Parts: sequence; structure tokens; C-alpha cells
Amino acid sequence: MSGPNGDLGMPVGEEDGFGEAEYAAINSMFSSINFCLDHLEDKNDHLHAHLQELLESNWQTCLEFQQQLGETPSNASP
Repeated sequence: MSGPNGDLGMPVGEEDGFGEAEYAAINSMFSSINFCLDHLEDKNDHLHAHLQELLESNWQTCLEFQQQLGETPSNASP
């Protein structure tokens, strides 16, 4: 509930137990988390690209085997 001045009755700054050092530590943790998430995103993109290459390679191999056997594939696209 708001106080008479429209505030929520929550202290800000040193009074809430969070000083400059605490905010700096939290900011550092967020930066570390952000770095880790960026790294995971890069690895995910890399993995996706490799899996796409593998899928295309396997599809091409399948088509080649079907051609060697004289069969016509029922669907010529992956």
C-alpha cells in the first residue's frame, strides 16, 4: 500500500542493506550470467549448423543409394 507521499514504504539506498558494493557485486554476477548465456547461444548455433550439415549429408547419401538401386525416391526433398 502507498504511503501518504505515494511511496511504497520501501527504503532505497544504504538503508535497505544494499550499498554500492552490493549493487556492483550483483551487476558483476549479471554480467557473468550474460557471458555464460551468450556462450551457450553460440554453442547452440554451432551445434545446429553441424546437425543441419549432417542431415543434408545423410539425405544426399540416401538419395545416392536409392539411385544405385534403381529406385526413384518418393519425395526428392528433405
